[in-house]
Amino acid sequence: MDVRIALVTGASRGIGRACAHALAKAGYKVVLAARTLDQLEETAQLTRAAGAESFVVEMDLSSSDSITAGIAKAAKEFSRIDILINNAGVTKDGLAVRMKKADWESVLNTNLSGAFYAIQQVLPGMMRERWGRIVNISSVVGEKGNPGQANYVASKAGLIGLTKSLAQEVGSRNITVNAVAPGFIGTEMTQGLSEDLKQRMISETPLRRMGSPEDIAAAVKFLVSEEAGFITGHVLDVNGGIYM
Repeated sequence: MDVRIALVTGASRGIGRACAHALAKAGYKVVLAARTLDQLEETAQLTRAAGAESFVVEMDLSSSDSITAGIAKAAKEFSRIDILINNAGVTKDGLAVRMKKADWESVLNTNLSGAFYAIQQVLPGMMRERWGRIVNISSVVGEKGNPGQANYVASKAGLIGLTKSLAQEVGSRNITVNAVAPGFIGTEMTQGLSEDLKQRMISETPLRRMGSPEDIAAAVKFLVSEEAGFITGHVLDVNGGIYM
């Protein structure tokens, strides 16, 4: 069988970069998508050093046109996309009572609508091949909520609903759709938090540590494997026990 081809959105850093690297080491070809090409090239160097064929594509998940163009370019390069990792996400936190319409819409557009449009672009090819793996990166807050993040939480909870609905739609074509819900992970997104807040989050986590992007990548690598072929519609919590 040909080498499987995986597309990772938000691959320029953090969890996306770790996922791309893990898949490269596991022998997949990888398509790296994000808005920032210079950082994507750094990820590409990592994946190529791991022995993988890699292709970089500029993609803005807040624009359906950008998604369509980027995935068409990737499919032309590698002939098809077998695996989609919907990881790209943004935050624009604020209390709901004062949240600007633009901040609500930009987070929902990128995190939820962008993931959906990416899925729409890859599904026809997966259905033709009668094989596919879709993994949506949600969040623990999509399961338990979080004050000051109504837009982000709604987008991540929406991804869980999308995952379960799609799993039922496309299961008969041997396409699995799952979600990974990270807990408190050490990335650029969490670096800006105060030391007090970080310590509080760690103290609330039974494993008493922050997770790493590699912890999430390991879960993703499992869910796209042949071994996970009978798992679909599932939300895999990788959160150190902060939510059970």
